[in-house]
Amino acid sequence: MALPSFQQLMAPTLVALAKRPAGMHVAQIEEDVAATLALSQADLAKLLPSGAQSVFANRLNWARSYLSKALLMEPPRRGLCRITDRGRELIESGVQEIDIGVLNRFPEFVIWRERQKAEERGADGGTRGGPEELIAANYDFLNNELARELIERVHLSTPSFFERLIIDLLLGMGYGGGRAAMGKTLGRSGDGGVDGVVREDELGLDVVYVQAKRYEPDKGVPVREVRDFVGGLEGHRATKGVFVTTSFFPNTALDFITRVSKRVVLIDGPELARLMIHHGVGARTKAEYQIKRIDEDYFAA
Repeated sequence: MALPSFQQLMAPTLVALAKRPAGMHVAQIEEDVAATLALSQADLAKLLPSGAQSVFANRLNWARSYLSKALLMEPPRRGLCRITDRGRELIESGVQEIDIGVLNRFPEFVIWRERQKAEERGADGGTRGGPEELIAANYDFLNNELARELIERVHLSTPSFFERLIIDLLLGMGYGGGRAAMGKTLGRSGDGGVDGVVREDELGLDVVYVQAKRYEPDKGVPVREVRDFVGGLEGHRATKGVFVTTSFFPNTALDFITRVSKRVVLIDGPELARLMIHHGVGARTKAEYQIKRIDEDYFAA
């Protein structure tokens, strides 16, 4: 049979998850759905033009992404997918097919789609025109989706994983010369409100102190947390600090930082995702495409 579209894969994906309420790994979902649809090895071997991924795996990724936006499934931890109560109710209702029309029943999905459509329009409200503009729009859309998924994954991680991630990110940005030995987390032993440190020189004369806090996207970091962190820097006689959160900092926290003598950088969820993507921490290149045009100099010779 021809490979199903990503919309045609949504129902069998949710059915597969319903069979295992505790959750399934992505590879298990691929195997189950492929077997249910009786896909041949030739079907499964078809690759995207980039050659980096199979067409089936790519479409299944999009199916899972759309189901997640409608809160029909969730990732309880890295690499695992689990059906939600809402998803189970939908399957039990006897639905045979799931497409965007079905997903539009759920307000969270509608809000996401409206935001997606807004991002695909030009700054003046008109739709983007030429092919290169469309490619740029889709590139921005994919990056925005990746950023949202990164923050979701980080929020679902353990505090110790988040702390390690921030150290890895700072090292990836070049702090401590990028050497793993120059950064460490302090874990539960937390030292004066500090979760980790990165030494910028061999003797530790210049140190960046780190605080990592996970908050729900709609819950800002209390200004008292920022005050405590700055106080912790004072206790270490430190001059540099980085406070990172998965949510946002209210204006009171931003104003407070401008009035302290310490050099403190506040990194919110969107900036954290941008830095992770840019420095390849928790994200990697899936495919690269080159856009070429006529070499006018060559033809003018």
